Amino acid sequence: MAVRDLTVRFGTLCALQGVSLAIQPTAVTAVIGPSGCGKTTLLRSLNRMNDIVPEARVEGTVLLDGVAIYGPGTDAVALRRRVGMVFQRSNPFPRSVFENVAYGLRVNGVTNRREVAERVEESLRSAALWAEVRDRLHAPALSLSGGQQQRLCIARALAIQPEVLLMDEPASALDPIATQHIEELIHTLKRTYTIVIVTHNMQQAARLSDVTAFLWRGALVECGPTADVFTAPRESLTEDFVTGRCG
Repeated sequence: MAVRDLTVRFGTLCALQGVSLAIQPTAVTAVIGPSGCGKTTLLRSLNRMNDIVPEARVEGTVLLDGVAIYGPGTDAVALRRRVGMVFQRSNPFPRSVFENVAYGLRVNGVTNRREVAERVEESLRSAALWAEVRDRLHAPALSLSGGQQQRLCIARALAIQPEVLLMDEPASALDPIATQHIEELIHTLKRTYTIVIVTHNMQQAARLSDVTAFLWRGALVECGPTADVFTAPRESLTEDFVTGRCG
């Protein structure tokens, strides 16, 4: 994906201003910055989730495989099949574990029972959850632990086989052990998927990402290899932020 001169406004509020960056395939891009800097707005712009906000206005270009996703011929629903999203707090449906993962398949026209079952298992395996729930597939999803619920939501996103996976603070509500499971999962998933993650946790960004983008007050200050951003940033504001002197 590529973002070119992206500006997003909500009424009179300018949440993003002229942001441009390239999102590398089969890698993890972390978006960091203080609260209110536009991180989640940027993430939601990558699959047009901001479309559901009536007063949102988007200018600039976002490309997926060279095609502008805000072009007049783009089907936003079809786009979200290709660019999946995992939210900050786990949001399993009040259904069984199996039906949570199968839901997206059925909505997208997969009706063969054997194919649905195979895709559900494959997705749960990809989310490192199969071994824990294989005997509980028909139990309520809400009976799972918080970390398991978040991995279930990741499995649900993976079931429709997206190309890009967006993650908005996926471990912020989890305990350290569950967070470790999510981080290990992200390391595994990046072999197959392009991942963009928003995080407030500097250590997590440093551990997980290949590329880091630093936003400040809606503008992109710096974007580059994570090791460079954290150890040899080009901008003094970046250095101040990653060392905790501001933000």
